[in-house]
Amino acid sequence: MEIILLKDVPGLGFKDEILNVKNGYGRNFIIPQGYGVLANNSNKKVLEENLKQTIKKQEEILKEAEKLAKKIGDLVLEIKIKTGSEDKIFGSVTTAQIAKMLKEKGLEIHKKNISILTKVNAIGEYDVNLKIHKDLTHTIKINVTGKVPVKKKSPNKEDENKESIKDNKGAESKEDSKSVKSKKDDKDVESKEDPKSVKSKKDDKDVESKEDSKSVKSKKDSKK
Repeated sequence: MEIILLKDVPGLGFKDEILNVKNGYGRNFIIPQGYGVLANNSNKKVLEENLKQTIKKQEEILKEAEKLAKKIGDLVLEIKIKTGSEDKIFGSVTTAQIAKMLKEKGLEIHKKNISILTKVNAIGEYDVNLKIHKDLTHTIKINVTGKVPVKKKSPNKEDENKESIKDNKGAESKEDSKSVKSKKDDKDVESKEDPKSVKSKKDDKDVESKEDSKSVKSKKDSKK
């Protein structure tokens, strides 16, 4: 359906502009909200009369838009974003983000009147259109930059040899520790066995002493 806008609608159009919209959108939103009226013959005649009476005002509005475009000039917005290999970016660049950056520079452009012409999927420059007036669109650029992570260098042969020598030394050190521990354990075993051996020898001597006493006694008995 065809409608006449009664006020500016960001992302759609400007006041007194005649536009084609979907029936549901026009009847359920634009007209009930007071943003526009049906563009029938009677409303078009009213629009013509209004434009004749406000032609000077319309010219002033256009001049203001042209001044704004001149102020913006060849603006390039720097946008930093996380990047990966091959300059690919993580995340996205939005019209809301651009609108915020423009506002910080004193430029009021609604996000719905901003359009990024191509998909931003890598670092580089991209064209962005700013709809300032129904008869004026101004183009700026955004420069998407980011930091590419540094790739780790693969170890060379010399480094590999150093690592190998280091590992061998570590292994030898562990083996020496095991050997020392083994010897210590052997000594402990021997130490435990020695007291038993001493005790055994002592027992043998006691047995021999008893036998000698018996022998002497036997000889005495024989003499009697």
